[in-house]
Order: sequence, then C-alpha cells, then structure tokens
Amino acid sequence: MALGDTLLNQLRKNAEKNGDTPTTTSGLKSKAAMIISIFAAIFSVNAFIGSQLSSSILNNTIKANDIYSFYQAKSIKQTMAEYAQEDAVRAGDKKRGEELQVRINRYESDPVTGEGKRELLAQAKHIEADRDLAKKKSPWIGIAGSVMQIAIVLLTASILSSGALMFYGGLSAMSIALVLMSQGLFLWF
Repeated sequence: MALGDTLLNQLRKNAEKNGDTPTTTSGLKSKAAMIISIFAAIFSVNAFIGSQLSSSILNNTIKANDIYSFYQAKSIKQTMAEYAQEDAVRAGDKKRGEELQVRINRYESDPVTGEGKRELLAQAKHIEADRDLAKKKSPWIGIAGSVMQIAIVLLTASILSSGALMFYGGLSAMSIALVLMSQGLFLWF
C-alpha cells in the first residue's frame, strides 16, 4: 500500500510541475469518466462480436463434420451398390443392374433432395469457407478487446493520478483497438 501511495504522490507532484492545476485535473477527470463509459460500451460490442465469431467457428465445424459423415455414409452405400451391380451384370440380371445404376447415380448426385455426394461436398465446402472467415476475423477481435481493456485501465489510472499522459495514452490505446477491431470486422489488410 505504501508503494502505491508513494507512486500516486509522485504522479501528483509531476502533474503540479507540468502545470496541471486542480481545475484542469477535475476537467480531465470528468472527461476521462465519460470516455471510459463510451469505451466500455464499445468493448461490450467487441466482446459480443468475439463470442459470435467463436460460436460460428464451433457450429460450422460441427455442421461440416456432420455433412462429411453423411457424405461418407453415401460413399459406403454407393460402393455397396456398385458391387451389387457388378454381381447382377455377371449373373445376367440386366433389370437389376439398371436399377442399381440409377441408385449409384443418385448417390453420386441428387439435385432434387440435395443429398448426393456432389451436393453434400459443396455444402461442406461452403460451411468450411464461412468457418475459415470467422477464424481469420477472431484473433483481431480478441486482440482489440485486450487493447480496449488496457485503454480503460489507463483512463482509470489517469483519473486516480490526475495524469494527462495516462489520459492520452488511454486514448491512443483505444484508437489502436478500434483499428484492430475494424480489421477484425472487414479484414482490410
């Protein structure tokens, strides 16, 4: 506790040397308090976006795995039908061979139900693309959230110490956080 008091006293002395008077520091404190409220709201939005991205990554991974499992089941059924068709052709059962060929073709592609292997593979690739986009955005949003927290801490410390340097440091940190957040939303670079 003594170390903290010593640091605060030193910061107050430095503020007085720099010409920060009680009137300017009270203005700084009220500005900082208002800005902290705004930054906290922005941080809440950032946290919400981050959680949405995490959910999207998880849900799309599960959906893609389900579709690939269904694709695999279709492949197994198609292979079994191909063996049965070969047996029917060898046995001379032309009608059964044609029925099985229709079934084999439907396993390969069924645009009516969207459950053919080609359609399933396209669905899985689309879901994976959405997941990969969320994976690219997520780190930027996470880093922005961390920098926002640092900005809020600096602004809070500026209130306690009446230090303009911490106040402007908090504003600078938030500016960086907003750039990072916009990168996470729009992938500028």
